[in-house]
Amino acid sequence: MSGAASAPPVALRGQTVAFRADPFLDDPSRSLVHERDGLVLVEGGRIRAVGPYAALAPTLPPGTELVEYGDAIISAGFVDAHVHYPQLPMVGAYGEQLLEWLDTYVFPTEAGFADAEHAARVARFFLRELLRCGTTTAMVYCTVHPQSVDAFFAEAERFDALMVAGKVLMDRNAPANLLDTAQRGHDESAALIRRWHGRGRQHYCVTPRFAPTSTEAQLDAAGALLRATPGLFMQTHLCENRAEIDWVRELFPRRGSYLDVYAHAGLVGRRSVFGHGVHLGEEDFCTCHAAGAAIAHCPTSNLFLGSGLFRLFDAVEPRRAVRVGLGTDVGAGTSLSQLQSLNEAYKVAQLTGHRLHPAQGFWLATEGGARALHLEGRIGRLAAGADADLCVLDPRATPLLEFRTGFCGGIEELLFVLMTLGDDRVVRATWAAGRCVYDRDREGDPFSYAGA
Repeated sequence: MSGAASAPPVALRGQTVAFRADPFLDDPSRSLVHERDGLVLVEGGRIRAVGPYAALAPTLPPGTELVEYGDAIISAGFVDAHVHYPQLPMVGAYGEQLLEWLDTYVFPTEAGFADAEHAARVARFFLRELLRCGTTTAMVYCTVHPQSVDAFFAEAERFDALMVAGKVLMDRNAPANLLDTAQRGHDESAALIRRWHGRGRQHYCVTPRFAPTSTEAQLDAAGALLRATPGLFMQTHLCENRAEIDWVRELFPRRGSYLDVYAHAGLVGRRSVFGHGVHLGEEDFCTCHAAGAAIAHCPTSNLFLGSGLFRLFDAVEPRRAVRVGLGTDVGAGTSLSQLQSLNEAYKVAQLTGHRLHPAQGFWLATEGGARALHLEGRIGRLAAGADADLCVLDPRATPLLEFRTGFCGGIEELLFVLMTLGDDRVVRATWAAGRCVYDRDREGDPFSYAGA
């Protein structure tokens, strides 16, 4: 955040929404903090103060720029806990479930990232679409090609956006042009870690795609990478599809479960995020709780591929709560908008006998995602001391929203309407490290690099 450190202070005025507690563990209504006329003071890339406008305005430092957002809602930026940037060119691919979908659509698409110029073009578009949707941090799968990682981090660095990403590891059960080896995957990942991990706001994530495309030797090498460099992240897929689970059982007959495959290789711990977890059992939840590992709930993807219904409320059961974030999982997911993900998450909860309160929904998309990544306190929070990663939501963004929100009786109903009727059009502005990197209403290019 070197550029942000020298920027003059700025104050954002509008409605503010934050949390005083986890709404899955406390009363959802009490957990929500709403200021009808709020102010957020940003200085040096961080939030310095949040509170009522009337109380904070007289205390602003001299020269503070005031940005007026009217009745728009200022929130912490959204956190996407699971997404594949190289799959954006084939999002919305027809007719297959997971394993067939990989063979038919994903692998041919990812092969194109051998071309560094293609990788840079897709990364540029992807980062802009994330920001357009109000997402300021994402845990991102690249491809097996190191240049796909370089392209992604280079573009994220230009926006000074905090991102977590890594090179996919695959040494079997994939097309030959997408395979590495256990040793090459290790060495290429190690070089990328030296180049990118901790550089500015970028963080490296060791990324075996999923157990069927890695040998035990490669999974062990992934574990060695985690042990060699403190603070690394790990992401992979887990129990998404029943045919996948059966395949894992055949490939790893000596392991007690799918999750045990990863645990044996040292891949289950803090900063480990497992995508989907649709078919996890109680023992798996207990293991994740004890290890501090997290699950990325990807409702649009699970519905689109027919994978099943994630048992969110079982996962967060207070006696052994598991950290859960919200993932778009594009390209199996059908939108990069976390509002659209919440729309589907609500329906999945209904189908499993639960009601997802709007406070719980917005928690998943912000503080819950930060907790899943063990970055709580730094991102996902509208609170003093947190990084100034923000999104501004316009409750009148479409004619339908303008009409419907006129009948809302309070902030909870308003948030629920936004998470069921909203999409990228709702996002008025996105701020990363204290700079406005996306402004929907800006003339010309709505995007701005952090140094511009």
